[in-house]
Amino acid sequence: MSPIVYASTAAVLATISLATFGKPDASVNSAVETPGITAPLTAAQIARAYPKDALTGAAVDEPVLLKSKGGMSIRVVKLAEGLSHPDGLVFLPGGREMLITERPGRLRLMSDGVLDPRPVAGLPAINNVGLGGLHDIVLHPDFEANRQLYISYTKDREPQTGTTLAILRARFDEGRLKDVEDILVVDAWESPLGTYGGRMVFGPDGMLYISVGDRDGTTSSDTSSARPEAQNLENHIGTILRVREDGTAPPDNPFVTNPDADDEIYSYGHRNVYGIDWDPGTGEMWAVEFGPAGGDEINRIIPGHNYGWPLVSFGRHYSGSLVSKQPWYREGMDNPLFFWNPAFNPENMFFYTGDKFPRLNGSLMIAGAGSKTVAQMSIRGDFIKQGDTMLTELDVRFRDIRQGPDGYIYLLTEGRLRGPRDTDGMLLRLEPPSAAAAMASADGAALPDADGKQLIQRSCGSCHGVDMVMAKSRSPGEWKDVLNSMIGKGMNLNDAQYNEVLSYLSEHLSSP
Repeated sequence: MSPIVYASTAAVLATISLATFGKPDASVNSAVETPGITAPLTAAQIARAYPKDALTGAAVDEPVLLKSKGGMSIRVVKLAEGLSHPDGLVFLPGGREMLITERPGRLRLMSDGVLDPRPVAGLPAINNVGLGGLHDIVLHPDFEANRQLYISYTKDREPQTGTTLAILRARFDEGRLKDVEDILVVDAWESPLGTYGGRMVFGPDGMLYISVGDRDGTTSSDTSSARPEAQNLENHIGTILRVREDGTAPPDNPFVTNPDADDEIYSYGHRNVYGIDWDPGTGEMWAVEFGPAGGDEINRIIPGHNYGWPLVSFGRHYSGSLVSKQPWYREGMDNPLFFWNPAFNPENMFFYTGDKFPRLNGSLMIAGAGSKTVAQMSIRGDFIKQGDTMLTELDVRFRDIRQGPDGYIYLLTEGRLRGPRDTDGMLLRLEPPSAAAAMASADGAALPDADGKQLIQRSCGSCHGVDMVMAKSRSPGEWKDVLNSMIGKGMNLNDAQYNEVLSYLSEHLSSP
């Protein structure tokens, strides 16, 4: 039984009242103790952020064939292991190389399927307490010409307390970062124990969109210095920002004419947005939002709109109390078009447009962290429906999900939420079963050498993959039944080929 229940609603696209919602209720902030702000972090707080027992290993060794809840066959291939909380992935032009961020503060290069053990040099000092560290990575739209990329990371403020999200721009040249500069230091200085967001996407308009978390370092408490700031347009907490390639605000941002609002803000009232993408069919911008204990959302993002956090939320504080006494509707705030109950913990997402999984085409694919699930969603206007779910058998948290230039789906995983010494993270590729045959070596080393091997690869592997042919030994009679069944489903063999295939299977892949 799937652990996920969904609900779908109509949007409320009301006019924003900045007079009412432009600033937080000051009473909420009074006398709030904030770790790392009002006092240095305690030993217990640091210990929680740095667990002593490091998780190592990998949940996937050899390629494994799985089925989604809806019956879709998926081949899961491990491409890299030994990663520590990998958070962001980008493919370099040509498809042979990719860059992966590790939250403790390392940038890794993978080339021709081999992960370089040496981190890419050139990163600035990074604070990796709690959920801080290295976050996302994106390429400049003209990367092939200028070699520029962008990385979101956690920045210290010394000698004062507090941390924030920063965006650096650098050139990736000769295997290292050069000309590194911060183009934006986000105005979200808060507790090092808070969340940062940090998802970055270049939009169809060429602008860089950046999510900023709610920065709440007191999630178990009913009061917080950071939480109400998501309703304050004079800082960046709980927002999606829209900036030009140099980090400056474009003149058509929704609040540039408002003297009481930061120019970079595109939308606000968010908790933690970890996924942003545009529907290729409609051009609409969508985002997934990570709630507290419950309250995970999917929102259509409209410039200037207020998405309610923390005044409107279905979630609860980690103490168990309700976040909002009015969890559904307030004038001037947009309700989510979809929310999960129980929690899904959505991370990154994308609209699938490849040719490797035809049944997923046009679907919104979302990686789940705490739910340890990948979900397929369909969107029709204001109606969002959860379709298939998959990969729960792996028992890992999915941190990032991307479509590769080859049309396959790529995933970054971790074992648990925190722990900078953990090295159980993986890079996985999802393939249709037929990809096993397409990617097999020319000599077909997976099958025993004998007459008929190439015919087996061509006739059976074209649909199922050689690994499925070898998955189960059968008696000669059972192999005959399999062949007859496949011919009934469209496999084409003449009499000589039929006898050759049956002879090969019976001799080399038969049960005792």
